[in-house]
Amino acid sequence: MQAFWEWWQHLPQQLSPVIFQIGSFKLQYYGLMYIVAFAITYGLVLYRLKHERRFQVSRQQVNDLTTVVILGLMIGARLGYVVFYHPSYFIRHPLEIILPFEFSNGITFTGISGMSYHGGLIGILIAAWLYTKKNRLSLREMADLYVPGIPLGYTFGRLGNFINGELYGRITNAPIGMYFPLAPEMALRHPSQLYEAFFEGVFLFAVLWSIRNISMPRGAMLALYMIGYGSVRFFIEFYREPDAHLGFVAGFMSMGQLLCAGMIAAGAALFIILRGSQRPSA
Repeated sequence: MQAFWEWWQHLPQQLSPVIFQIGSFKLQYYGLMYIVAFAITYGLVLYRLKHERRFQVSRQQVNDLTTVVILGLMIGARLGYVVFYHPSYFIRHPLEIILPFEFSNGITFTGISGMSYHGGLIGILIAAWLYTKKNRLSLREMADLYVPGIPLGYTFGRLGNFINGELYGRITNAPIGMYFPLAPEMALRHPSQLYEAFFEGVFLFAVLWSIRNISMPRGAMLALYMIGYGSVRFFIEFYREPDAHLGFVAGFMSMGQLLCAGMIAAGAALFIILRGSQRPSA
């Protein structure tokens, strides 16, 4: 058993984020995992479209909406990071919001780093709203179609974070802890990326997928997803290391927990509104 824990605790040090490299070009697991995530979500949507006849949308519209949503996700995730996590820095360096270079000490290629889940969610909702409005589709129906499959795809995004060695957890004495090379000191830390991959991904997918055909107001899947994800992420944040430049922003709460609290409240309010809209008038 001691040999297992030794292997487990040093696993991040044995992982390379690069699949292969040709010259300056690198194919990394992080980007590959996001492609897998999009492919899984798209595949589950097509599966439902084929086997569940209640959705009034064509295959082409699903293709177009998926493309629009991916763009909304990428833009929203980047802008969310800028606004929620590092606004003072990007006010001084606005070009770095969209350019993969750092200009604070000469010109250094850095790639686009820094994405926010909550910003990505906002971007998705705005993009989906614009597309469905333009094409006279029901946003609530599209949410019911897409949402149950999203967590399973999201699992792979978190696995990408783990392989990349980023978003590691807080220091722990428990044997489940791991040594992360990018951490500021050599200490066992919670593998919070794996906690998130399981609970925000596999667990939440199992719950939402199992109830997807239960009778409920149209659009309720989005509300339940917001409540479920927000709740799970809120508690996992107790094991995740807060951003070094932010620390705790409201008492014991990290920025992620603050945003999740707002997400839970918004999801609960949306569910109440949707239920109220289906009640027969007196």
